[in-house]
Amino acid sequence: MHGLINRSFQNYMTDGYGQSAWLEVAARADVSPPEFEAMLTYDDAVASAVVDAMGAVLRRGRSEIMEDVGAYLVSHPNTEAVRRLLRFGGVNFEDFLHSLDDLPDRARMAVSDLHFPAIELHGHADGRYRLICDSPMPGFGYLMMGVLRVMADDYGALALLELEEGANGKETVRIQLVVADFADGRAFDLGARAP
Repeated sequence: MHGLINRSFQNYMTDGYGQSAWLEVAARADVSPPEFEAMLTYDDAVASAVVDAMGAVLRRGRSEIMEDVGAYLVSHPNTEAVRRLLRFGGVNFEDFLHSLDDLPDRARMAVSDLHFPAIELHGHADGRYRLICDSPMPGFGYLMMGVLRVMADDYGALALLELEEGANGKETVRIQLVVADFADGRAFDLGARAP
């Protein structure tokens, strides 16, 4: 697992719950030293152990943790770059959904050795979609649900999401786009704002 992913879990804990909560997670997951280097690669089991430890510390299930991490990645001020990368996917939520097939390639453009889990969007009639997530890490579909919930709000769309767990690590997020322009979306400018 790429260190950037593990570092995202670390940042989620420190930004949301403080350094002491992260240190407790690191101790439970046997992460020593208790900090991930974003550009290194770690065994997949480490990320899984970290998510389990996060669940124990926060007293929440894996699905809830993963969905929260997904929401964090596109909504926290410290992760604004991720939101900006995703907003380049289109002018509305439906365009954004269609851009998801390209997400692994866009992630590799930013970090060449990042192996993003395979995702595949299937469109159906009446604003219905299925996002198939194929990841070695259980719960990646929930992470994508967190991302999708925030991005729907970001675009001002009303969408219903439901996860269906499948075999061999495949999870399917069922998306029902109810109203594309339900509310005013969050402002987005092509150029990043100066600090």
